[in-house]
Amino acid sequence: MADDTIKFTVDGQEIEARPGQTIIQAALDADIYIPYLCYYPGMKPYGACRMCVVSTEAGGRKGIQASCTTPPAPDMVVETNTAEVIELRRGITDLLMSEHPHGCLTCHRIELCGPQDICQRHVSVTDRCTICPKNERCELKDTVRIMKLDMTTPLNYHRRNLPIHTDDPFYDRDYNLCIVCVRCVRACDEVRGDVALSLISRSGVALVGTSHGTSLLESGCEFCGACIDACPTGALVERDYKWEKAAFKVKTVCANCPVGCEMVMDVNDRNKVVRMTGDLSGEAAHGQACFKGKFGYDYPNHVRRLKYPMVRIDGELQRTTWEVALDAASEGLSRHLPEERGVILSPRGTNEDHYVGQKFARTVLATNNVDTGLNRSAELLATLAKQPGHGTATNPIWGIEMSQCVVVVAGNPTEEQNVLAVPVKKAVRAGARLIVIDPRETELTRYASIWLRPRPGTEITLLGGMARVILDETLEDKDFVRVRLEGIEDFKKAIWSFDLMRVSQITGVAEDDIRAAARTYGTGSPASLLYGSDGVDADDHADLLAAVMNLALLTGNIGREGGGLYPLFSGANTQGGNDVGAAPYLLPGYRPVSSEADRDALSSITGGVYPQRRGKAVREMVSGVGDGAIKALVVMADGWNPDAAGITTDGLAKPEFLVVSDAFMSETASRADVLFPAATYAEVSGTVTNLERRVQKVNPGLTLRHEEREGWRTLAGLASAMGGSGFDYGSSSEVFEEIRKVVPDYAGLSHERLERRGVQTPAPEEESSGTEILFSSADSETRIPLVPMAIREPISRPDGDFPFTLAHGRVLLRPEEDVRIVRDDRNMNHIERDTRIEIHPEDASELGVGEGDRVAITAAPDASASPLPEFAFVRLSSPHRGFVAVTTLFADVVTGIQDSDEIDISPSVRGLPLRHISLAKAPVLREADVAAD
Repeated sequence: MADDTIKFTVDGQEIEARPGQTIIQAALDADIYIPYLCYYPGMKPYGACRMCVVSTEAGGRKGIQASCTTPPAPDMVVETNTAEVIELRRGITDLLMSEHPHGCLTCHRIELCGPQDICQRHVSVTDRCTICPKNERCELKDTVRIMKLDMTTPLNYHRRNLPIHTDDPFYDRDYNLCIVCVRCVRACDEVRGDVALSLISRSGVALVGTSHGTSLLESGCEFCGACIDACPTGALVERDYKWEKAAFKVKTVCANCPVGCEMVMDVNDRNKVVRMTGDLSGEAAHGQACFKGKFGYDYPNHVRRLKYPMVRIDGELQRTTWEVALDAASEGLSRHLPEERGVILSPRGTNEDHYVGQKFARTVLATNNVDTGLNRSAELLATLAKQPGHGTATNPIWGIEMSQCVVVVAGNPTEEQNVLAVPVKKAVRAGARLIVIDPRETELTRYASIWLRPRPGTEITLLGGMARVILDETLEDKDFVRVRLEGIEDFKKAIWSFDLMRVSQITGVAEDDIRAAARTYGTGSPASLLYGSDGVDADDHADLLAAVMNLALLTGNIGREGGGLYPLFSGANTQGGNDVGAAPYLLPGYRPVSSEADRDALSSITGGVYPQRRGKAVREMVSGVGDGAIKALVVMADGWNPDAAGITTDGLAKPEFLVVSDAFMSETASRADVLFPAATYAEVSGTVTNLERRVQKVNPGLTLRHEEREGWRTLAGLASAMGGSGFDYGSSSEVFEEIRKVVPDYAGLSHERLERRGVQTPAPEEESSGTEILFSSADSETRIPLVPMAIREPISRPDGDFPFTLAHGRVLLRPEEDVRIVRDDRNMNHIERDTRIEIHPEDASELGVGEGDRVAITAAPDASASPLPEFAFVRLSSPHRGFVAVTTLFADVVTGIQDSDEIDISPSVRGLPLRHISLAKAPVLREADVAAD
């Protein structure tokens, strides 16, 4: 232990507490149980329930104190179960029982009764534990058992008779079961940085309710489920599988985004996933999740799962055996040239799937046309691999909490990488400054100190202008520049062209705002920089990343705690795919395959030198199918919706020969010539790598019901059927052992080690604890190049039928606007509101509309875009001509999912791309008229 730990005694056992810990935290770390209800890991001490009271003696002073709010003192003596303490806890429990059904809680037959039994104590059906959705996972019940209460209590039970809320998406709220521990409110506020739940007053009694209105849809809920996981009773509970009990629990990793949230999967005795909860011991997410991970988990249970291989015969897909299907796939693929073949791997695939997939592509199909399905911007990670030398985020996710400044460029992490935004919001609450560079209004713009809205396509020029200010005002980290960078003089010559007046004219951002942003970032060290590619032309992705990297390097925000770069890409295991070679390029230091025969095969493709001839990325393969360049394609399609991802507009076109592995008969699967049934996240064993380079173990909770196979087994079988060698793996751990030999950063890892905890790469040695921060002072000999930049002229305005560029934004809450709650025919809540559209005054004049007028919106088709309102009311506040903006509420997303018939909801969620639209004045209504009505 460190020298600053505090030693004290609990029930005769000497334990140690870290600075800042309370008595209960230190006791729980030492496996000493103290009853509690309002305490919850990760939240501030609150002291509402007083169940955790203990007897203390320090410096000759004795007392009874709440252990969740009291820090230990040196040589303090703590007693947790004295007669006085026990009697006090029983009195507190009696008070709780007066407002919570307790006929079962105090009954000696509680373990014997079932929901069908007649209660001999005449407890009403609605008050019985056996019909509570959280029975046997209720913390209140466990606490009462420990307290050993008498069968009768001195206080009468008073039922609140509150309505049960079952009209919002995903979960139910029954405040008759609430003990007002306020965990849910604090989880929403302290942990998530939201305010959807609050304490309210009802007839002078404090209760929990929504902070705005009566529905979660109008109170800014992001439906992350943190409140449900924190609730110790049945007051908040998931609606699906509400009364299902877990037969066992399995730790795994969410397969819906690159954050890699660690989850605990509840599996019932009928081989179904019935619940997902955040794993509080998880280092990537700290027990947090988003609506996709919390509520989008049950597709492995669906009856419409693909069960058997199928081959197209006479135009129809017909059931067959694995052997026949593999032979048919082998024959079809063999008819085409290497450059006509491609492999698209599942965005949910494990590292083992991706490794075998790229090995199959390169050594059997003899092509570099291989990529993961959501690697929409291959340059986002490939450019990082060149500058500064690692194709990945440089710092851990929760290191953002220590940032003094955070910059978010062209990304929407609150929706796309949800949990990544949690430390951003925490940093802002702790005093950090947030700069958002995005023409859209996103949730983080509500937290921003500075929101810059450049003309679409001018982000690179804006970042160059900020770099110019940093150099002009000598805000750069001079020691870092001198010791760690190269090319500074060439960079200064290039950046001289970024005259701030010209930058302002091009971007439409005022000079003073550019200076303010540059000064905030330049003086806000340590600073984190999160960057995506939303709204940026694909040809500019590499240059955008270079501009971002230059800013971080100039200010010394690489290789330091609280700083760093975080690429905002899509796909749960896109990072792992890049690491193990499942990309159209290979990263430096990667040795593609392990056997001499495979090296010879690869050498015939690449000429034996690095870099290889670049293959086609996923977008290029998909477009290549349309123009005939790709004629044979293998698609591992679990979790891949190319329309929603913006990769296609009308599904994947049918190549001459298509092999698909999928969990359902998706649109892609329906076009296959050979179709294989795929295992899902709940049935596979393997590893994934998240955006902070943390390699984590995925564990199966379900047994395969039919003939489904893991991705690596399907690909290895296909490779062997085509005559490939080195694919006779017996398990995913055998595949990973080969990965260790091939990928230097993974050499120190193994399945056995990863069962204990995830490890951040590079981990080149088995003794290595991993690498939290890349390019730290330990790597000071590594010099990183700056990339000279050139100023960009603005993109010309769209013309023709859709002359306006629209930025569609989305936020959780607009408290200043009226939101109307309406019910559908299933009695479920939806929202209605009057949408505002920002238009430049000169554009409005040309359209013949004024402030508050109503306009009709017509948009060019875009299958990847979220729905737009048909009409909106004019606001003359757009910063640019030809640019308009609307902001909708996140509630539209969750109600859309609620109404959807999609089996697998997560891949179908649409994003917020820039769109081309036309506007026309709509008759009759003005906003003032609507308000008057």
